[in-house]
Order: sequence, then C-alpha cells, then structure tokens
Amino acid sequence: MSITSLLLVILLGTVAAYFLGDARSRQVAKPIGGVRHLAALPSYYASMVSLWALIPGLAVVLFWSIFDGPIIESLVRGVLPIETKNLPPEQFGLVMSQIHNIVAGVGSIEQIGLEYQPAVQRLQSLEKVSSAWMPILTIIVLVLGCLMGLAAVTAKRNARYSVERIFNITLFVCSSIAIFTTLGIILSVLFESLRFFEKVPFFDFVFGTHWSPQIAIRADQTGASGSFGVIPLIAGTLLISFIALLIAVPIGLMSAIYLSEYASTRVRNIVKPALEVLAGVPTVVYGFFAALTVAPSIRHWGDAARDWGAANDIAWLAGLSVSSESALAAGIVMGIMIIPFVSSLSDDVINAVPQSLRNGSFGLGATQSETIRKVIFPAALPGIVGGVLLAASRAIGETMIVVMAAGLAANLTINPLEAVTTVTVQIVTLLVGDQEFDSAKTLAAFALGLFLFVITLALNVIALRVVKKYREQYD
Repeated sequence: MSITSLLLVILLGTVAAYFLGDARSRQVAKPIGGVRHLAALPSYYASMVSLWALIPGLAVVLFWSIFDGPIIESLVRGVLPIETKNLPPEQFGLVMSQIHNIVAGVGSIEQIGLEYQPAVQRLQSLEKVSSAWMPILTIIVLVLGCLMGLAAVTAKRNARYSVERIFNITLFVCSSIAIFTTLGIILSVLFESLRFFEKVPFFDFVFGTHWSPQIAIRADQTGASGSFGVIPLIAGTLLISFIALLIAVPIGLMSAIYLSEYASTRVRNIVKPALEVLAGVPTVVYGFFAALTVAPSIRHWGDAARDWGAANDIAWLAGLSVSSESALAAGIVMGIMIIPFVSSLSDDVINAVPQSLRNGSFGLGATQSETIRKVIFPAALPGIVGGVLLAASRAIGETMIVVMAAGLAANLTINPLEAVTTVTVQIVTLLVGDQEFDSAKTLAAFALGLFLFVITLALNVIALRVVKKYREQYD
C-alpha cells in the first residue's frame, strides 16, 4: 500500500472515529438526563476520539518512513562482501543504488557481480515485509487509539480541555518549525560563508570593486582572475531597486489614496482588481516585456537624443551611450511589477483608519486633502512603510527581469543606461550546472546570500525605527 493510500485510510478512520465519539457521548448522556449534563459538548468528545485515532496513526507512518530506510540498509549491509563494507561512502552509496535498481527491476545481478545476490535477496524480502506490515501496524494503532478515546468518554471528563491542549501543542509545533527553519537557513548559509572566507579574505570580498568568479583550473590559463569584490553587485542591486521604488512607491501610494478617499465604489471595484492583476503576471512575462519592448525603446530614444545633441553641438548629449541591456529598463519594468504590493497594502491600511478620525478632522474645519496629509497618513504610516518594505524586498530579490533586461555584467556604475547585474542573479549563475561545493566560486553564492540577508535585515531595522518614531509622534 502506498503512503497516499495509507493516509487516505487514516483520514477515513479519523472521520469514523469522530462519529463514533459523537454517538458515544450521546449514549453516555442518556442515563444522566441529556447532553446538557455532560462536562463538554458532544462535538468536543467526538474531536477528542478522532484525535486519539489520528495522532498515533500519523506517528506510525512518520516514524516508519524515517527509520525504515536506514534500518533496512543496515540489515542489508550485514550480508555484503567485506571489501564492499570498507568502501568510501560515495562508492558504497553507488553500490547500494545498484542493488536497489536491481530489486526495482532495472539491470541484472551480473552487472555488479553474483557475490551481491544475498544482499539483493535480503533487500527484496525486507521491502516486502515493510510494505506488508506498515499498513497493518498503522491500522492496528489507529483502531486501538479510537478504542482508548471511546473509553475516555465520560460525563465528568471535560473533553474541551484535551482538544484545546492538543491544538495548542500543534500550533506551538508549527511555530517552532517556522523558527527552526529560519534558523537552519541562516546557519547553513553562515557555515558555508565561513568556508568561503577561508579561501577569500573577508575585506577583499566586502570592499572589492571587481567581480569575476571564474577561477583558472591550470596554471597556464588566463582570463580567470577569481576576483570576488561584491561592491559592483551591491551597486547594481541598489540601483535597479531604487529605480523600481522610484516608480512604484509614488504611483502605488497615490493610487491607494485615490481609491480609498476619492474614488466611488464603482470605480474602486474596477480599478483595484485591475491593479492587482499585475501581481499575478509571471516575472518571465515582465522579463520578455522588458527585453523586447522597454530596453529597445530606451536604446532608440538614447540614439535619437545623441544624434540630436551632435546636430546641435551639445557635448553631453552627443557623447550619450545607451546599452542594449540597462538598469533603467529593468528598473522600470520591476517598478510596474511591484506597484500592486504598495497600492493594495496601503489601500487596506488607509481603509483601516477609523472613520471617527476623519469626522473629527472635518468637524474642526480641515479640508479633505488636509485630513489625508495630517490625520490619515500619519495613522496609516506604519502599514504603508510595511508595504514599501515588502516592495523593496521583492525588488531586491527579483532575478528574471534583471537577467533578461539588465544582463550579467558586473559593472560598478551608477549610470542607469549601462548594463549591471544584481546579487540574486549572480547567486543563480554560480549555482547553475554541475558545481563542486569546495571551490570558492560555488561557495561565493552562500557569501552573497549572507550579505543580502544582512542588507535586508538592515532595511527592516531602519523601517522599524522610522515606524516607531512616527507612531510616537502620532500618539
């Protein structure tokens, strides 16, 4: 029986346990005068019985799935030839993969040797035993849990406390998983970054102005300097993000103010969904739009401006150079993409400001624009800053638009008409293909991830300080 089928059986057993628990609680209530004399509602008793069946059944499936493979492998290892047991981990894993393939019907025993026949036979028998006993044991545990739950249904037992305690534990475990997942990501990136800094000096990475991660394999190779200066990547990331926010924040914020304070209900019901459609467009579509429409248009306008400057003896226009891939093209399209993040969140926050504040401002003689600037905007500022911060994080983490519109060149420049690249693009570039995780080139991706995490954390700290400052002024 597959895991999916077994989970379906557990689900059906849980539903059956729920109805049995409900019937059992009503049966217990009859001799004492009805349901109102029970310590909890019948639904709580039913939920308690279903949880008594569900949790043990899921626990069996979980632990069996985790420990089944290692236990079977250790038992199979006992019948392997001695020379195979002493192989390095990589070669031993390859042998075990070949044995598994033979059991699955791929290949034959002659390909690896007849001395592995006992291991193949043992693996076959153990997998048969495992596949036969896992559903049997799961169903037995599920039934026993259901019976124990039914035995626990008594008039004096308050099942609500038991159910709520289990749900509290479940919520705590889910919260802990989120926290430990974040901690695990940070530690994994940190440890790999420390390995990178063992190969490349920290200050060369942080303050270096040249990024060329290609490393020469042989001493006679040239053109592979292995320079890991992160400054060009940070400059490109901030430049494109700044252009995107320069477009998204004013348009998104003004759209939110219009929709929440000035637009009629009919206009709002049309315009807001139309704006939010932008958030559902895949980034690769934005990338094609930037590469095929926006970037050529900018190049065309730049060439026209250069020709006009040359004809009118305007030196700075005559020397204008526009790259076919530019930060401006990527920034404009990225700004269009993140408009819904600013607009939708700001609109929700502005609508959440109590109407009594508006009425009080109008009662003191303030106009609508004065009310927006001096009452509504300060009250909604924490939420607006949160929306802008979300948009900034989205812009910093974007990859596809940058690859297709801004290129891969790590240029240290603030000229938006030149090709640049970002941290996220380089992370993807470094990890594409068959890479060894012992080289500085591959480990540089983790160092870039750590650096990007630090930058994002700094932006969050700054935003929290700004929100706290204005919140105190408003309070």
